[in-house]
Amino acid sequence: MAPAAQAQFGPAGPPSVGFVEARRTPVTELSEFIGRVEAIARVDIRARVTGFLEERLFQEGSEVEQGAPLFRIERAPFEAQLEEARASLASAEATQLNARVALNRARELRSTGAGTQAALDNAQAQERTAAAGVLGAQAQVRVAEINLAYTEIRAPIAGAIGRATFTPGNVVTPQSEALATIYSQDPMRVAFTIPSRTATELRNRYEGRGGTSAVVVRIRFAGGTTYEQVGRVDFIDAAVNRDTDSLLVRASIPNPVRQGATAGEPGARELLDGQFVTVLLEGAQPVNAITIPRAAVAQDQMGFFVFVVDAEGRAQRRNLRLGRSTAETAVVEDGLQEGDRVISEGVQRVRPGQPVNAAPAGAPPRPALAPGQGG
Repeated sequence: MAPAAQAQFGPAGPPSVGFVEARRTPVTELSEFIGRVEAIARVDIRARVTGFLEERLFQEGSEVEQGAPLFRIERAPFEAQLEEARASLASAEATQLNARVALNRARELRSTGAGTQAALDNAQAQERTAAAGVLGAQAQVRVAEINLAYTEIRAPIAGAIGRATFTPGNVVTPQSEALATIYSQDPMRVAFTIPSRTATELRNRYEGRGGTSAVVVRIRFAGGTTYEQVGRVDFIDAAVNRDTDSLLVRASIPNPVRQGATAGEPGARELLDGQFVTVLLEGAQPVNAITIPRAAVAQDQMGFFVFVVDAEGRAQRRNLRLGRSTAETAVVEDGLQEGDRVISEGVQRVRPGQPVNAAPAGAPPRPALAPGQGG
């Protein structure tokens, strides 16, 4: 610029910036992780005996009560086995009765001297053998009764049942794959892993406020909607995974029937076993923390930082440690004091130690005076 122009306009003054005061506000602490919904109980339904599958007694995908019949296997062969076992028991009981009569006779003869000790000993052995035969026959009857009962397969737990692997008419055996699977429904469990470093930070943050009772668990679905029910952490693994350096955490969360849905029908509940979700670990009570606009925060190789206006009207750099922040607000864990004037407008024009023309953010800028100009 020509000297005449410099004389007319004068050298440029300090840059105009807008600042906000760092204030403590109630903040809900939030951490996000990727997790998976799991049924607390999951049971594979299997055949306990070999036979023809006669009937399926449930609707696939629906909910069943504990003890509800699910499948029926052909009963006739097992009923015949039971009758055969009962006949064997009757025969064994008759043999035992005859052995007892023979034993009593041998005792009488021995007491009168007409019988020998060898004959008495033989009668006692036969009676004991007959008694053992009765016990064995009774056990066979019990086995036959159990096998007959296994022809009707019932639900061991209440929950939603998946698809049936076999249709009626197939032969199933104890070695066959599961006939179906039941998943418990309410409550469900959400499992997620936390890096060990993050786990230590969370422990230090909440251990003075009640530990796991100081946090609640929310989940967000892939579509972006947040599940209305909240859960609680009920399990933290005792060891860190050596391959991933992470810690497994599980939380229990209610899974009631959706409003407007009918209990027991397929799809009546929101959460499904195996569902991927975003886990939101949220402080149960808000805490007072220093917050500033996220636009005021810059980042370089040294980390996050802001410029503050000092008492002499100069911009000074402050390195920060941030907590969980959003796109609009930054939560400052370390680096600022309440009342610090943080530059939030015109940050790109500021250099460390440079005088600035500061005014509250959003207010009209004050006119900057060049050096040598009077007020």
